[in-house]
Amino acid sequence: MKALQKNLSETGTGLSIKEIFQNRERDFLSRHGTPSQGATRRFAETTICNIRTPFQMDRDRIVYSNSFRRLKYKTQVFLSPLGDHYRTRLTHTLEVAEIARNIARAMRMNEDLAEAVALGHDLGHTPFGHAGEVALTEIHSPYFSHSNQSLRVVDTLENKGQGLNLTRDVRDGILKHSKGFGNIIPAVPGETAVTVEGRIVRVADIMAYLNHDLDDALRAKVVTMDQVPDICLKKLGRTHSVRASTMIENLVSHSGPKNGRFVLEIGQDIFNAMTILRKFLYEKVYRSPGVHNEFIKAKKIIEGLYRYFIMHPDHLQAELEKMEMAPWDMDKNGLKRSVCDVIASMTDRYALEVYAKLFLPNPLV
Repeated sequence: MKALQKNLSETGTGLSIKEIFQNRERDFLSRHGTPSQGATRRFAETTICNIRTPFQMDRDRIVYSNSFRRLKYKTQVFLSPLGDHYRTRLTHTLEVAEIARNIARAMRMNEDLAEAVALGHDLGHTPFGHAGEVALTEIHSPYFSHSNQSLRVVDTLENKGQGLNLTRDVRDGILKHSKGFGNIIPAVPGETAVTVEGRIVRVADIMAYLNHDLDDALRAKVVTMDQVPDICLKKLGRTHSVRASTMIENLVSHSGPKNGRFVLEIGQDIFNAMTILRKFLYEKVYRSPGVHNEFIKAKKIIEGLYRYFIMHPDHLQAELEKMEMAPWDMDKNGLKRSVCDVIASMTDRYALEVYAKLFLPNPLV
């Protein structure tokens, strides 16, 4: 505390470090950027931090959460990859955060807000990537999505049921970061985040997975460079770093204010190349026989676990306690909702471990 008081006195302004930083935000940010001053949370808090802005606090709360740590053992594309260089859901998240920060800085938007949204955008992703998501959509609810689940994680499940109490801007960006195979830059009202920073994260998410999923597919020999459409290589580049730089620079150079609103745009040539690359990945990688066969196996694991926990709520309660999540409360959640929460929160390896204990023979000798 004495050190903090000394630092505050040395500023010579009587302002806290947080307030000084927020003044810098106002000087630097575009008029379309989102200042942290005035950011509101779901619930009022009595504790005040004199160093970090609200968006910086959100970032820290996400990084220190259990759900963030679990991302390191969740699938990106290749299920439970044995190779050390394949992406996981955690490394994907870090790449999205880096791209989002670079874009936000170049556009003079709030980097801390963009980073917080990016770090939290996949907290609700299921084990086994989209295989797990599809399984829960089929067996639990057609309205299940990892975007909705990510918001549920930060609002309700983390911190033993207390949630993280994030700011409304970060929560909104997490909820609206994805629309499956929807438009790269959607135009439907209400589908996009209310802040430019939140909309940046959506585009950064797509830029990240287009690059690293192709990278991993080439490494795994699911596809070869000769199979990648020529237009993608010519317009975007042949290496990860060139493709990322091309996409980011093109977005920054084509975006700007229009009719009083900041509009994110990508040049037509680059946009077409990105669209073709995404279609290529869906057809040749995500739906390839090798990946799809593992996808089917993963779905069966999720379905088996779901049915088991529905029949054994006592075991469900034990799993909730292990994950330091809110205890099952029939009046608040209902059994199926809690089962969905537990399974969506599992890592690949933990889901496999639980499934093996429940359904595979265990030799006595």
